[in-house]
Amino acid sequence: MSLILEKSMTQTLAHDGAPAKVLTLSSDAGLSIVIMDIGATWLSCQLDVDESEKRELLLGVSNIDDFQNQECYLGATIGRYANRIEQGRFQIGDKTYQVDTNQAGNCLHGGRTGFDKKRWTLVEQTRNKAVLTLSSPDGEQGFPGNLAVSVTYQVTSDNTVDIRYHATTDSPTPVNLTNHAYFNLSAGETDCRTHQVRINADQYLPTNQNGIPLDKPVSVEGTGFDFRQSKTLAQDFLLDDQQNIAKGYDHSFVLNPVCRQGEVAAQVTSPDGKVQLSVFTDKPAMQLYTGNWLAGTPNRQQGKYIDYAGFALETQFLPDAPNHPEWQQPSCILKPGEVYQFSTQYQFKTL
Repeated sequence: MSLILEKSMTQTLAHDGAPAKVLTLSSDAGLSIVIMDIGATWLSCQLDVDESEKRELLLGVSNIDDFQNQECYLGATIGRYANRIEQGRFQIGDKTYQVDTNQAGNCLHGGRTGFDKKRWTLVEQTRNKAVLTLSSPDGEQGFPGNLAVSVTYQVTSDNTVDIRYHATTDSPTPVNLTNHAYFNLSAGETDCRTHQVRINADQYLPTNQNGIPLDKPVSVEGTGFDFRQSKTLAQDFLLDDQQNIAKGYDHSFVLNPVCRQGEVAAQVTSPDGKVQLSVFTDKPAMQLYTGNWLAGTPNRQQGKYIDYAGFALETQFLPDAPNHPEWQQPSCILKPGEVYQFSTQYQFKTL
């Protein structure tokens, strides 16, 4: 798949008139991923399940036109601010900022031309590591400050995809970077709701029909959002009003503090019991999205994905956090002299 993608994704020029750069990172233990400089995107993730099967674990496309035309952020790096900012407005000090709005009057994933649309610069590459950088100028999409960003992808010997984010600014600005990979550990043979999922979170954040927080995080106890014990996504699917207005899960979970000390944040097992994904992160929250609006998105086979074809586990700050300092999580406002430095590890293993 890696060589095929490296060829097919570069046959047509990207939006800026040059071909995408596509590269493969791999481990000796049987994991290989494909990365692209457009959107600093994670295009493919293949794992040797046994001697006869190399399984694709990510949703994706096979050509640059499909990637640029899809609206589901497949595998892209998201910024400046992942998730939503209500009405695209926030205040820093005594100044109010208006940023680009692109979904129901709100700012989603950085606006219409977020980091997922940008060509990043590949500054370092080895067999198992790639570093990409991006400069976002003051005022881009309405966000203040010149922001210097880097994303590092590394495939480790224990079949982990380690993604590290780094940013600095010359003016206070919201920063919330994540990766929007969609996983399906069954190689797409079943929809994502057949996966077993556990999330290390006692609280989640209820939202309105546009994904904007209603008030504050609440307990998962007695709701369909209780994933403290492993269950299928299907078990409590659409059993609460919160899911019904979103057509499924599209909510942030407040990760328990032990996650930032190295405990697993989420664990997913494939329907056939052969593959397990463990997620580790030092971010305070994680958005579970069950691909509720994937229908019509191009797939690698020149067909279309259906709704619920894959799930995303987006490690991040809570949505609209610039407008909710009272939540007492780490601040999402990056200031001059500070360093935005977070990481997420996706560890794959065969069972």
